[in-house]
Amino acid sequence: MDSIRYPIGKFEPAHNPSPEQRGRFIDAIAEFPQSLRLAVQNLTPEQLQTPYRPGGWTVRQVVHHLADNDMNAYIRFKRALTEDNSVAGTYREDLWAELGDYDLPVEGSLVLLGEVRSRFAALLRTLKPADFERTFTSPTHGAMTLDAAVQRYDWHGRHHLAQIRSTL
Repeated sequence: MDSIRYPIGKFEPAHNPSPEQRGRFIDAIAEFPQSLRLAVQNLTPEQLQTPYRPGGWTVRQVVHHLADNDMNAYIRFKRALTEDNSVAGTYREDLWAELGDYDLPVEGSLVLLGEVRSRFAALLRTLKPADFERTFTSPTHGAMTLDAAVQRYDWHGRHHLAQIRSTL
């Protein structure tokens, strides 16, 4: 079941990434919306309603979750850059996935995700190396640097994209 739930494996951060590695993470963040769009653009309504694993979210729910997660992550990063040792807010992603807006077409979330990631990548490209050492505390993952958070953010998108692709 872990190979279905975590098709690219569980998150493992690179410790002390080089500027080149960091640049690759940021490029992947910026390029992700196009990869997601290509993966879902020709899906039928039935395919969008297919769960990626038994008891898992549907493809539609995963796309909407990605947009919600990106908005939350962007705010976490901005708070970490402007506040000392900020505490990230949580959200009940399982319950959010049951709300009525998750029944909407995926196009709105694809556009939203594209815009948030474009702005997010632009912000990340302006940061100095010391900025990536800033920290915040995640109630679910504990204290982490922005370096680790960038990697987790990149992994999160790739993780869900692999789930969608495995469904198809």
